[in-house]
Amino acid sequence: MIGISCTEFSAYDFKEVLPEVAKEFKHWEIFAEAEHHLRGIEGLFKTMKDAYELSYSIHAPISDINLASLNERIREDSVIEMLATLESAANLDIGLVTVHPGLTCMAVPYMEEKAVMKAKKSLGALDRLSDEYGVAVAIENMPSFPFMLGQTAEDMKDLLDGTNLKMCFDIGHANTMGQIDEFISQFKDRFINVHIHDNNGKMDEHLTLGEGNIDFKKVLKDLGNYKGNLIIESRSYQSGVESRNILSELLG
Repeated sequence: MIGISCTEFSAYDFKEVLPEVAKEFKHWEIFAEAEHHLRGIEGLFKTMKDAYELSYSIHAPISDINLASLNERIREDSVIEMLATLESAANLDIGLVTVHPGLTCMAVPYMEEKAVMKAKKSLGALDRLSDEYGVAVAIENMPSFPFMLGQTAEDMKDLLDGTNLKMCFDIGHANTMGQIDEFISQFKDRFINVHIHDNNGKMDEHLTLGEGNIDFKKVLKDLGNYKGNLIIESRSYQSGVESRNILSELLG
């Protein structure tokens, strides 16, 4: 299923965005921030969702959230926010939530090892909560950007070790690390969500497909029998529609 996710949507009233998304797409990965914070729109969502031929997944909030915080109170509150997101998703019969793994300390150097330990503690809690609420949790690989955990396949292997958590494979993020092939070879069977957007291999640009250097034809072939959602993470609605058209052609 080809779907869309766009951070820009979360600046607008949910009841206005939903019908617009439904005009062009069959699946919407809702970025649960700002006007689309899931707990805040849960009641409205319940009254509207059956009127549209859409399926849904959730991208958990990332602002003010750090599952790897060295400050234990902030880490615990971040886990609580993820718990609330999973609970709302379960109440809405939405079965998939994508989560960022966290950030290392931005103020003090050489803290990455400790941040990874904190992240593992948080991910262990999410593993248990996933089972409790019956909502799959997909941990997303991160782009080449300072302080972010989970940028390489080896990093993700370390973070997910000992859990049953699944993975959201972000093709654009992996391209900024030159690691598309590594992620597919190591985690293909663990992918339950795929984010698609283009870039030129250095920055997380979220370009329309074809505007960067990613060979999507090859990537789609290498994904093999993957049957999950293909989520276009666009910077705008129009870019998302254009990427959807290109992706549909590539899929035949």
